[in-house]
Amino acid sequence: MAKILIIDDSKMSRRMLRTIVEGIGHDIAGEASNGEEGVKLYKELRPDAVTMDITMPEKDGICCLKEIKEFDADASVIMVTAAGQSSKLMDALKLGAKEFICKPYEPEQVINAIKEVLKNK
Repeated sequence: MAKILIIDDSKMSRRMLRTIVEGIGHDIAGEASNGEEGVKLYKELRPDAVTMDITMPEKDGICCLKEIKEFDADASVIMVTAAGQSSKLMDALKLGAKEFICKPYEPEQVINAIKEVLKNK
């Protein structure tokens, strides 16, 4: 199965995503609580896909996405966004994010986004 990296400053969100991802048989490659740590882990772990919050301390999801895409143009990144962040979401999609899910999300939305990015691998 695929290795997924979770980048989110919310411990609860990371736990929920871990439960969903592992529930469909994928492995968690790692977890990061901010964008700086996320970029570092991406380079170390080379996961098959990433779920990434847009709003985080130290380095937001947009900056993190830019760095990951510069390192690996084929990176499969799923942006996780809250309501009211549509302009940042559009920036992320322009920068190469493959999918997005909106908080609060249902497990099925996460599962569908992961399936979508992995089918192109």
